[in-house]
Amino acid sequence: MGATVDWLRTTTPGLLVLCGLAIAVLLFAIIKVKLEPFIALLLTGLALALAAGLPVSKIVGTAIKSGDSILETGFGSILGHIAVIIGLGTVLGAILERSGGADVLTRRLLNLFGEKGAPVAMGLLGLIFGIPVFFDIGIFVLAPLIYVAAKQGGRSLVLYAMPMLAGLSMTHAFLPPHPGPVALGGLLGVSLGWLILMGFICGIPGFIAAGIVWGSYIGKRVQVEVPAEFLVSKDEGTEAAPDEGERVSGGSGGVATAGGVATKTVTTPPSVGLIGAIIAIPLLLILGATFGSQLLDKDSQLLQVLTFFGTPAVALLIAVLVAFYVLGVRRGSTVQELSQLTAESLRPVGMLLLVIGAGAFFGKVISATGIGTALADTMAAAGLPVIVLAYIISCGLRIAQGSATVAIVTTGGIVAPLVASHGYSQMSIALIAMAIAAGSIILSHVNDGGFWIISKFFNLTVKQTLQTWTVLETILSIVSFAVAAILFAIVS
Repeated sequence: MGATVDWLRTTTPGLLVLCGLAIAVLLFAIIKVKLEPFIALLLTGLALALAAGLPVSKIVGTAIKSGDSILETGFGSILGHIAVIIGLGTVLGAILERSGGADVLTRRLLNLFGEKGAPVAMGLLGLIFGIPVFFDIGIFVLAPLIYVAAKQGGRSLVLYAMPMLAGLSMTHAFLPPHPGPVALGGLLGVSLGWLILMGFICGIPGFIAAGIVWGSYIGKRVQVEVPAEFLVSKDEGTEAAPDEGERVSGGSGGVATAGGVATKTVTTPPSVGLIGAIIAIPLLLILGATFGSQLLDKDSQLLQVLTFFGTPAVALLIAVLVAFYVLGVRRGSTVQELSQLTAESLRPVGMLLLVIGAGAFFGKVISATGIGTALADTMAAAGLPVIVLAYIISCGLRIAQGSATVAIVTTGGIVAPLVASHGYSQMSIALIAMAIAAGSIILSHVNDGGFWIISKFFNLTVKQTLQTWTVLETILSIVSFAVAAILFAIVS
């Protein structure tokens, strides 16, 4: 027995077996036992640390001091990086949704592209509006607009829904301030500026292939009518896009929410330019700091200014304050109403942060046990590039348990030691992060909550959802990973 334990703790094959067993236990706890991922990750991480023979004082600290323990540093290091960013990003999305920005963007895009180009317009709508709002909130807000566009166009609901969903999925998977990319920034030690840049470069081709090309193809072959109850009529009886406060949720009339925030009627909608400018503020500030660090002298006063305002938390705070004023105070909202909006929009964020923190702890345990080094040795022997390994692990975790966030934080923790040991450039690390993000969205099926949201909101049977949404996600994943892998081969 002792020899077996020593083999597991000290040899490369043994450490790989330990890692495999830990992941198997994690998946069993989430899939079969139905434990919350936060609890499952925490339990599995503790069990792996004990099984690997790490000292208790290193795992949880002592009764007097625990600040330098794996448990606290694992949680604290990542949450210190992402909590403010995700919180501010959530608030920004809530105020943009409440202001009627989605309706304004929809009308402008439909006017620009016309009836024949409506599916492309819906794709761009998802792409633009998906930057500041979470994936599921984007569906809740945009679905009623898709219903109306499909009804007016007289074609399948699938033709309009798929491009929009591709836009939402691409931004959610690849771009800050969404949780996955932000978490990867902390886990892999890469700036959000590089993640934004590589996210667009890798994600846009995937969006075009999955949303525009595949969406147009499958939308002509899977015919889905818009049920009458999905639409809300004006007083005069004509069918039109629901006003704020009249949104449809799951086929029944009701008030849409942005993270639990009830919307209200907007009498004077904001301009498209204003909505676009607010969304662009944090992106441009962060990119300015990133490129400034490459082009300017490190002692430059301009670089100090760019770095301060381009820090993600500061950039998002500026965008939120601008949105509060131009979309809130200037349009009649009180500070108290904006405070309530902020509080309500942040309520769903708590569990998300706990999952990411627990995933970071799990990764910290993997690093401390030496499993990362064992993986590096095995990978080197097999000639497998880090970016391919990262994608395969992320795909496996996604397919097995359904949660993109769990797949991202677990994979990030596993490959982080490999990334650190190779001394990659920021661009190369960002491309590895894109590979992980791409793997985390592949093959969405019945164990993914998003699968059922889409099935319900777009009147799809399980078979039709597999034919449309599941294939879309897989195309988005493969194409985006292919772009990341090619660029990685060129620059690394």
